[in-house]
Amino acid sequence: MSQAQALVSPAGFNVQALRSSCSTCSMHQLCLPMGLGESEMHKLDQIIGRRRKVPKDTLLYRMDDTFTNLYAIRLGHFKTYQVSQSGEQQITGFQMAGELLGMDAISTDQHHCDAMALEDSEVCEIPFARLEELFGTIPTLLHHFHRMMSQEITREQNVMLLLGNMSADQRFAAFLVNLSSRYAARGYSSSTFQLRMSREEIGNYLGLTIESISRLLSRLKKQGLLRVANREIELLDPVRLKAMAAGTEVCD
Repeated sequence: MSQAQALVSPAGFNVQALRSSCSTCSMHQLCLPMGLGESEMHKLDQIIGRRRKVPKDTLLYRMDDTFTNLYAIRLGHFKTYQVSQSGEQQITGFQMAGELLGMDAISTDQHHCDAMALEDSEVCEIPFARLEELFGTIPTLLHHFHRMMSQEITREQNVMLLLGNMSADQRFAAFLVNLSSRYAARGYSSSTFQLRMSREEIGNYLGLTIESISRLLSRLKKQGLLRVANREIELLDPVRLKAMAAGTEVCD
């Protein structure tokens, strides 16, 4: 049997084509957990709903909307936020391609925040009821999903630590280091990337004013840690930035 024949199931399902597609898709972390076989991959592929384009500044869902789908970000970036009774917005996270939106709604069947596209984006809709059915027949998929939920909980705990105990310097350094690692995990440059969110949005998320963000950018530039051109950031000394995030080095 040739290598090409080996990659095609009796039903004509081309596993290599799916793997190639998933490897460039936001679903790859969920679609391709270690040990998922050909037939299991096919079952998962069958439940993935339509791809949905979400233009910049458009809401994917609103707080209190009924939960029916998870959304895998295929392209683009989002922010999640809550709006207080006084109308003030509090950003709770920034999400990028390869991450899932909507997991916070699983326990209550209602979304707990708004999700808005920071740029023209695209998501894959995943009907959660059908995904739960697959969990019963594909334990590997369930295990992988539990890992993703655990990572989400850990991320939220880190945000609480960030806002509760860190200085302004640490918060901003940790924010940049976190973005760097997330881009690297997706095969992008870990040292040069575009900030898809505004300085005001970064400040809102970190509990800092826009003036503080601008001052921090200027100070880090003077220290030779960053190069900034509009929204493009280049990390010139990632080691020192990580030390600053950990609190072992202070921004002068």
